[in-house]
Amino acid sequence: MCSAEAAAAVRCTDLVRRYGERRALDGVSLELARGERLLVTGGNGAGKTTLLRVLSTVRRPHAGEVEIDGHPLPGQADRVRGSIGYLGHEPLAYPALTVTENLDLYAALYGCGRGEVDAALGLVGLEGRHGDAAGDLSRGLRQRLGLARALLHRPALLLLDEPTTGLDEEGRRRLAELVAGHDGAAVIATHEPDWFAGLAGCELRLAAGRAA
Repeated sequence: MCSAEAAAAVRCTDLVRRYGERRALDGVSLELARGERLLVTGGNGAGKTTLLRVLSTVRRPHAGEVEIDGHPLPGQADRVRGSIGYLGHEPLAYPALTVTENLDLYAALYGCGRGEVDAALGLVGLEGRHGDAAGDLSRGLRQRLGLARALLHRPALLLLDEPTTGLDEEGRRRLAELVAGHDGAAVIATHEPDWFAGLAGCELRLAAGRAA
């Protein structure tokens, strides 16, 4: 568990999330201070993705308490969504739209301008692909686009689910730089904890929905 502070970036107490009768999360507790990075590890089905979906407000907890920057979920989810950057298993890119058009959509939601869009594309190395349709990009380049989307509005909380998926050496180098340079809190679910050595200060290992 990472260190805590009065208004932690993330605080979970006895978090439970079910799918039918199965508890995907079963009494998970954690605290993460602003600026800290947490690795969430464990095998398939351990609950990593479910935890990130709850923290991103995509899924509601069934029991326990969850707070983002002091705001309880799900009751005050609308107050924190704008401060969260989330990359799930899929980059969530619209294939018929260009790289820039994809980010323009999210920029409008977050109140960002073209400067932020161009900066995000530069961070992930897609400044030369701005006019390409997202559907024409390789899996790795779509992953970079997803990273750009997650970082576009400089979120206070960054949630990354298997962010190395599809990335080549250059993409991984950029990912490492982005994680290291992010000054907010970050929760990263991964099957590659050794790769993130030095990038995250603490680790939560899950097994069958519980802290192992």
